[in-house]
Amino acid sequence: MYGCNNFCTYCVVPYVRGRERSRRLADVVAEARELVEAGYKDITLLGQNVNSYGKDLDEGRDFADLIRAINDIPGDFLIRFMTSHPRDATEKLFRTMAECEKCAKHIHLPVQSGSDRVLREMNRHYDRAKYLEEVRLARSLMPDLVLTTDIIVGFPGETAEDFAETLSLVDEVRYDAMFTFIFSPREGTKAAAMPDPVSREEKQRWFDALVERANAISAEKHAAYIGTRQRVLVDGETGREPWNLSARTNGGRLVHLKGSPELVGRFIYADISGGNTWALYGEPAAE
Repeated sequence: MYGCNNFCTYCVVPYVRGRERSRRLADVVAEARELVEAGYKDITLLGQNVNSYGKDLDEGRDFADLIRAINDIPGDFLIRFMTSHPRDATEKLFRTMAECEKCAKHIHLPVQSGSDRVLREMNRHYDRAKYLEEVRLARSLMPDLVLTTDIIVGFPGETAEDFAETLSLVDEVRYDAMFTFIFSPREGTKAAAMPDPVSREEKQRWFDALVERANAISAEKHAAYIGTRQRVLVDGETGREPWNLSARTNGGRLVHLKGSPELVGRFIYADISGGNTWALYGEPAAE
């Protein structure tokens, strides 16, 4: 799908890409079927806010229905999607993800800030409590869920207290990975005209503290994989030895492997022997 209807105050997407436009469900399913029949193993559904899929159509179907329809296609493949907006993340979606065996147990759910005041200024249409309830529900239905997010640091008017609320939310949720940004004004957006008294140096200090916290949590999460066996899709060669292959777990974790290039494009099981902040390391499991 294309476009966005949310008009977050920092974002140009609704202005440059227009309002949300969904492709017909039958057309998306037909394309996915063609890809699977051609041998593709990873089907990714893209949209600025995929959760709102179908609202502009007259079909009475939503994004969860689309996932189920693609899940019914015969074949061994994974369904991934991005990006999700917390405003439209529903129990139906989480239950569908849990029940569809081909749907990757990963959701990218951008929170942007842990401060309710900043979230209102951003026009995000949810508060901290609603977001945390969505996280609790999703994890209760999918205990192995990989959860990632986006966070903006230094939004106009953000205070040290606001930033502390973001850090506390990160500690509470413990994301598997985070994509972090220092606010950068976009011409024509409401946020670009907001007073922004905090210095770049202070924003950089906040950003560095957030990245340090995110990296520590990610490393701890990866350490828990060591000694386990994971089903992965080998997606390419790295060009580096000894970890010459790149793969992804069901939840999208990057795994570097030692193995034959003939494994590229195949699902295999890998024994995980190491990990750091950014990746896991292992070898193909003995058959």
